[in-house]
Amino acid sequence: MDTTQTAVKLILDRWEASMHNYDVLLQSLSDDQLQKEASPGKNRGVYLLGHLIAVHDSMFPLLNFGEKQYPELTKIFIESPDKAVAELPSVQELRTIWSKQRTSLKEKVDQLKAEDWFGRHTAVSEEDFAKEPHRNKLNIILTRTTHLAYHTGQMIYLK
Repeated sequence: MDTTQTAVKLILDRWEASMHNYDVLLQSLSDDQLQKEASPGKNRGVYLLGHLIAVHDSMFPLLNFGEKQYPELTKIFIESPDKAVAELPSVQELRTIWSKQRTSLKEKVDQLKAEDWFGRHTAVSEEDFAKEPHRNKLNIILTRTTHLAYHTGQMIYLK
């Protein structure tokens, strides 16, 4: 395994471990616990779950894996704050979507070769990428890993 393959494997392993940690936490929380706020006046668990789905859904077009699978969730969980939308999808529906999305995303991630991760993502122009090659697909995985870990930490307080 060369240096590029090793670096990509380290990052993808960390992303997968973060996804696994979130899955374990999510499975340990009841639907009632997901209705609670992570702390007084903060987001509810159900909102955070939907938010993570919507953010991960944006990875499909960003990484050139195809279109978003659940574009209707963007307005609810990214463009609107918690409690601004009266009717959210049910916790059970969001759990099912998370599971399906996780599987689909992993299948796409597993298909990329190590060197492909250093190609540009779709939110950066070719001109900008030439000046800033760090704005690549692997950077999307890094930012999503950090984002997921942050919200996992919030959701621990639902227990």
